Amino acid sequence: MKNQIIVFFILLLFSGCKIDSQTAIPQKELGFLGVKIDTLFVDDISIRAILIDANKVWYAANNGRFGAVDVTTNKQFNGYVTQDALALEFRSIAQTKDHIFLLNVGSPALLYRVSKDGSNIKKMYQENHEKVFYDSMQFWNNQEGIAMGDPTADCLSVLITRDGGTTWQKVPCENLPKVQTGEAAFAASNSNIAIVGEATWLFSGGKKARVFFSSDKGLTWNVVETPIVQGEAMTGIFTGTFYDEQNGFIAGGNYEKLNQNFGNKAITKNGGKSWKLIAEKMGFGYASCVQYVPNSTANQLVTVGASGLYYSSDRGKNWKMLHNDTTLHTIRFMNDSMAIAAGKNKMVKLTFTK
Repeated sequence: MKNQIIVFFILLLFSGCKIDSQTAIPQKELGFLGVKIDTLFVDDISIRAILIDANKVWYAANNGRFGAVDVTTNKQFNGYVTQDALALEFRSIAQTKDHIFLLNVGSPALLYRVSKDGSNIKKMYQENHEKVFYDSMQFWNNQEGIAMGDPTADCLSVLITRDGGTTWQKVPCENLPKVQTGEAAFAASNSNIAIVGEATWLFSGGKKARVFFSSDKGLTWNVVETPIVQGEAMTGIFTGTFYDEQNGFIAGGNYEKLNQNFGNKAITKNGGKSWKLIAEKMGFGYASCVQYVPNSTANQLVTVGASGLYYSSDRGKNWKMLHNDTTLHTIRFMNDSMAIAAGKNKMVKLTFTK
């Protein structure tokens, strides 16, 4: 009997130490306690789109401006695109191995390819329409990419390239789900598109807040309703992210009621087939960008926006403010403890501390 009792307690000990990554946070992921902010540059600029390229962070901005900062050396490259005296506003940026792509938000929609050494800038696509408004752009791989924007007809505007960005084709509305009246998207942080492998999610807002899904890199699509606040022009999903093909998070809210912290965040555990509101009347209000922390098994999330910099270590159930800067519009992680954020008049490096 004595030996049986010893065996029982040994088994109990080991079973008690087992951690299910879907329901608990491993000891090493107890979370961030704070954040250290270092300014990379300050300028008269508005940045809503950034991407990470090894040690560099590229940005797309207003007034035709774009550029890159090497985070290790602080060396900076600044570029400028002119087109018929237009004040271009780049809110979408994407990359392949050799090129950066910039997309002007309004009419005319102008998509440029820039060599990563900055020596060559070439216009690859132009669309003239009074309703044109492009919100986000990403690449699946070095050959295939997608951009999305507001409807000019009865579907979202979707551009796809299959030749590395040399040519872009607008997907006909008969090949896309129909939008509802007043449904569009927001160019808040270049995060209206999420890609994991061949799976792609597009996020809408306005009178409807829905998720458009393709499992085959934009060949076929379906659409799912979400419980995010909707019904008015400035409500809906402003940002979304997926950790893997199953775990995703969407956020946004009401841009005209920045402190409203309900109906503004939702989670999926089944690849976006269904969404559930989370942290109602808790944490941040309107958010312009949400991202998963890398290597966090979908447990850790960070948002920036009008409420400040917020962090969750438990899949979005609870949130804490790490910094009260309300001028950051977009954020991307370089690794699991450092991110780059940008917004009104600046770009900063965030080092998260435990």
